[in-house]
Amino acid sequence: MRKAYGAWLGALPLLLAGCEGPQAGAPAVAAQPLYFDVKGLLDRQIKQLDQARTATLKRVSVRGGAPETVRVPAVKWADELQLFFQADINKAALRGAYAVDSARLPDGRLRRTYTRLPGHDIAPVSRLAVLSAGAAAEEITADVDQKNALYSARKHLRLDLRQGLLTGYAVQGTQKLVLFDTLRYAAAGQVQR
Repeated sequence: MRKAYGAWLGALPLLLAGCEGPQAGAPAVAAQPLYFDVKGLLDRQIKQLDQARTATLKRVSVRGGAPETVRVPAVKWADELQLFFQADINKAALRGAYAVDSARLPDGRLRRTYTRLPGHDIAPVSRLAVLSAGAAAEEITADVDQKNALYSARKHLRLDLRQGLLTGYAVQGTQKLVLFDTLRYAAAGQVQR
């Protein structure tokens, strides 16, 4: 009995070592996004824009009023593009929530559309479309819907890119608070390099 007990004690460190996670020096394997990686694209764009110290020409209109245009020379791009992170559909809770459709256009570009499936109301993005030439995205559009007992909002987001660099962005939307009128707004920015 003592021999068997001693053998188990001797093997215990080996068994426990096999149950540990990745070793400290082992490279982590990054999970491939299931859908288009909006978050990764935005993170790269923000880094590039911050390094280049780019400006933006911004145009804003609220309640259907005349648009106001202003040049913003020092942009905090993480703040400026924060709204577009709402188009990220690669969250774990959203796996399997979208149907993917691809179509090759006559000019050779590829349009990939991600449409929310029925029964996945937790997913705020109802539709995401990515137009690409080769491996580079040229246009990304998303429709985002949010609703609860006190608030509802709809947004149409758009990012324009050329040769992998952000050139413009826009959002059009409505929001409605209970007991208040619907607010309509539009904002667009043109990146100035």
